[in-house]
Amino acid sequence: MEKRVMKTTGAAPSLLGFGCMRFPTLENGKIDEATAEQMLDTAMAQGVTYYDTAYPYHDGASETFVGRVLDKYPRESYYLATKLPIWQVERTEQVREIFEEQLRRLHKDYIDFYLIHALDKERFEKVRKLHVTEVLEELRKEGKLRYIGFSFHDKYAVFDEILNDYNWDFCQIQYNYMDTEEGPGDRGYRLTEEKGIPLVVMEPVRGGLLAGFSGDIHEIFQSRDAERSVASWALRWVASHPNVHVVLSGMSTKEQVADNLKTFADFKPLSEEEQAVVAHVVQKLRARVQNNCTGCRYCMPCPAGVNIPANFKIWNDYNIYQSYQVVKNRWEGMPEGERPQNCVKCGACEAKCPQHIKIREDLEKAREALEHSCN
Repeated sequence: MEKRVMKTTGAAPSLLGFGCMRFPTLENGKIDEATAEQMLDTAMAQGVTYYDTAYPYHDGASETFVGRVLDKYPRESYYLATKLPIWQVERTEQVREIFEEQLRRLHKDYIDFYLIHALDKERFEKVRKLHVTEVLEELRKEGKLRYIGFSFHDKYAVFDEILNDYNWDFCQIQYNYMDTEEGPGDRGYRLTEEKGIPLVVMEPVRGGLLAGFSGDIHEIFQSRDAERSVASWALRWVASHPNVHVVLSGMSTKEQVADNLKTFADFKPLSEEEQAVVAHVVQKLRARVQNNCTGCRYCMPCPAGVNIPANFKIWNDYNIYQSYQVVKNRWEGMPEGERPQNCVKCGACEAKCPQHIKIREDLEKAREALEHSCN
């Protein structure tokens, strides 16, 4: 298993990391501990040394379970990562209180990689206001944590601001071949290279979306290499970036563990020809986009309350992946007042749209497609 040394820390975790938020579960929703333990043991035996959990995973049970399983192994044989649920922190004192609780859950004396969880602009303001990094530095001096980082969910401009605000040991972002223009994207990756901040990548397979496609897309990958899974292409695309030090995979089955270990056992970056295959797939997927909405929000606010960019994002994702399950939660969870049927056809939005999208017409198309799919 390849290991890439982090220049900021000297740590050298395995290139494949085990994400501990999607363990198999029993009918009652609890972790299937017997199966999950076998999965962790298999990963450990095959050289996986980075295990990533968090305070809320599996309703708080992930940390306790992972800590118990890892107790079987020498502490120096693996790196353990977990995260501070910054949305629960309202007082500076709570940073230490939650951290100490996590140590108890994990049954460990220290944590290797400690992340401030799911930062965005608003949450980072809280980090500053409550002096969170200062508390983490104190915990590091006490030997209770080793490396300080953050995971991120926002746009590039916010990522740039956060990355330049503190001397981070590492950071974690969502990055895959379909998200090069979303969130930090390619620009964010290049920024981490420029600043020399090691990168941990989450969602390399975009929550499983890049593991199963319609037949035409599947055939493109299989015709190039029938021995590799479709998911392996997404994992290798991410790992082919030299500043990516850990590729996290939230494995839910023994088969996923086996396939990922096959991908990383003798890792080889994508060749130029393979990069061209991925680029071709991306081109075909993006060609399914129904309109060119960029989410700029110049059309907003809508006088009738319709969330125009959100509706178009859902509609486009539905068509890209040709699966209602991809958008089900977003579509069914959208407030009634923000749905396309509330459009009064006033046209105020179209006068503001820099892409000159026929918004009124497309909202009706989106409504018809999504309502048909959910019935």
